[in-house]
Amino acid sequence: MKVLHRYFRREITQSVVFVLLAFLALFAFLELNGESAVIGKGEYRLQHAFLYVLAGLPQYAYDALPIAALIGTIYALAQLAARSEFTIMRASSMSTWMAGGILFRIGFILAIITFVFGEFIAPVSTQWGQQMKLRMVGTGLSHEFRSGLWTKDVIKSNGVTGTAIGTRFINVGETSADGTLQNLKFYEFDQDFRLKNLITAKRAHFQGQNTWHLSEGVETVFDGDAGKRWTTMDLNVKDLKIVSAKGFKEKNIVSEITPQLMTVLFASDPDRMSSHDLALFSSHLTENRQSSQRYEIAFWKKVTYPLAVFVMMALALPFAYLHVRSGGVSLKIFIGIMMGISFHLLNSLFSTLALLNTWPPLLTAIAPSFLYFMLALLALWRVERT
Repeated sequence: MKVLHRYFRREITQSVVFVLLAFLALFAFLELNGESAVIGKGEYRLQHAFLYVLAGLPQYAYDALPIAALIGTIYALAQLAARSEFTIMRASSMSTWMAGGILFRIGFILAIITFVFGEFIAPVSTQWGQQMKLRMVGTGLSHEFRSGLWTKDVIKSNGVTGTAIGTRFINVGETSADGTLQNLKFYEFDQDFRLKNLITAKRAHFQGQNTWHLSEGVETVFDGDAGKRWTTMDLNVKDLKIVSAKGFKEKNIVSEITPQLMTVLFASDPDRMSSHDLALFSSHLTENRQSSQRYEIAFWKKVTYPLAVFVMMALALPFAYLHVRSGGVSLKIFIGIMMGISFHLLNSLFSTLALLNTWPPLLTAIAPSFLYFMLALLALWRVERT
């Protein structure tokens, strides 16, 4: 049995690696072609484009690993069936459960690799590539809204601990590649949502321990009674009674917002973040009574995505029971590609429907894998009966 397991592992691993490299080559070509429009801006040159594409490959590897496992396993098993090797193995008392157990052990290794890529390698390399590109192009990262990025923070009596004494809304114009925030506004309200302070600053650097160092700004203090009629961010500060307005060159502000949270805020795709960052930001949104469903769905998808490797390999197993006359290897690979694409489309569809209908995030994340696993069991039941 150990010899058989090694033989399966070698054949399937070689096929999966080959398919994965083919996918990465295709993705790298398309990505490099897209970067051609940016080459020449600032100090961004062809070698920087190659580095940027190379930094994005771990994310593509993470996304493509389940599909590569499906196609590679289908190819390996179809080859075994075409050479009648799988038929001989079945005649030598190898049951479907034994074959499934061998695939499970191989899939376990691939699932661990998928998890490592998605949690540790891809987020770091993607962020490095984006920062390098911004630094070479010479532009900061602006949010998609013309008013900049808005986020919410709780003001507590003892920095980030103690009782809540107010609410702070933070507006960031843009952020540079080194993490410096620019063109900031801090709207600070008391517990009754009366505007108390307005702080503007040109720049902010993170000093550690939840402390931001502001540079070149103005702190304006308003009369509490005048602020009673303002309970939303749609306010005109000119109508409030100013008690004092004082400029400053340097000022420290303690906030729960950290560069790690800012990275998630400025990220256009939560699916490219690590589960640790997503959990941290979801907790922050929940604490500030904001909707966190989008990030919770992304978190559970990130946690459960490695399980898709097992589902894809289970889908591939029935192809070993199909005779050569049921279709050539190329046809089976084509079917595998279609199933892999449909799995990704269904994943995206469920995420969108969950946001629209407020479905439970965990159920949303595991539903596509569960459906395809049921499809794999049904296919195995059919081929066993024939």
